Amino acid sequence: MDITLSKQQVDGITGILTSYLINPGVDCCLLIDRSGNLLISKGDPLSMDTSALAALTAANFGATEEIARLIGERNFTLLFHKGERENIHFSKVGEHLILITIFGHNVSLGLVRLKVEEAARGIVRLFETSG
Repeated sequence: MDITLSKQQVDGITGILTSYLINPGVDCCLLIDRSGNLLISKGDPLSMDTSALAALTAANFGATEEIARLIGERNFTLLFHKGERENIHFSKVGEHLILITIFGHNVSLGLVRLKVEEAARGIVRLFETSG
């Protein structure tokens, strides 16, 4: 499914990502579609290849959904990987989007999970109201 965002949607999503994630201390967040296309990037991507990260994340979510089905779950809605310097949190946003959040050890996982959930609700609401 190809997703095209209007300027109003881009501005709204950028505001949501900034207020819920960047302002509290997250290094970078990326909103991608389920096909691995990068829609919006906010913050410092730490000199990484964001297109490759988007594609790998989409593939990872696809594989994880199959793992969920194998153990009797409908799906898993989030993934988290802890690193030595950076952590990465992946979360479904509605049916067609994935939010990637990269953060250091200066921000707690609990805060990230809370803020990602709030941001995801805001993004879904924005899509519902903007058509």
